[in-house]
Amino acid sequence: MDKFTTLTAIAAPLPEANIDTDKIIPARFLKTTKRTGLGVHAFDSMRYREDGSENPDFVLNREPYRNAQILISHENFGCGSSREHAPWALLDFGLRCVIAPSFADIFFNNSFKNGILPIRLPREVCDTLMEDAAQGANSRLTVDLARQVVIRPDGTEVPFEVDPLRKHLLLEGLDDIGQTLQQEQSISAFEAKRAKDEPWRTVIALD
Repeated sequence: MDKFTTLTAIAAPLPEANIDTDKIIPARFLKTTKRTGLGVHAFDSMRYREDGSENPDFVLNREPYRNAQILISHENFGCGSSREHAPWALLDFGLRCVIAPSFADIFFNNSFKNGILPIRLPREVCDTLMEDAAQGANSRLTVDLARQVVIRPDGTEVPFEVDPLRKHLLLEGLDDIGQTLQQEQSISAFEAKRAKDEPWRTVIALD
């Protein structure tokens, strides 16, 4: 998992509440177990018309937001089913941070596990950040995870809260497997000791 430290990027405004996981990645694209390749279908029903052409009114189809790495939305982002494909699709599209007043719990947890930083901020603050984002490519936001601030184009700093453990894992780029591998020496030592003290376990394992 890529580390998340400081991100300065284009932010896309999506002023809509209750963006559910089926809007983020429709169920018909969930046949894959890979984390890559889903970005082209992120927000599929909003990005494309019935004939497959792009919807020019959707924000992520417009410049400069095609290259957005930050998304700003309204309440209850990521509601609906618990599919982990939703953060996979956002990450594959290029988004590393979602800012909203509130998130569905499962989506919130899955985002951290996949290297996306979800930030909760009051509705009025999100609306102000959307106004900044509406200025286009010359108006970039900075998200400084170490300092826990979102920096507006005029230099104003907006503090946010984040769980200390989740913050550490993002800063270090550690997913669940990465956390386990940090204990590799201790695990190997334990297995070696158990094999010596209880050799019958090794025999059963070989069978």
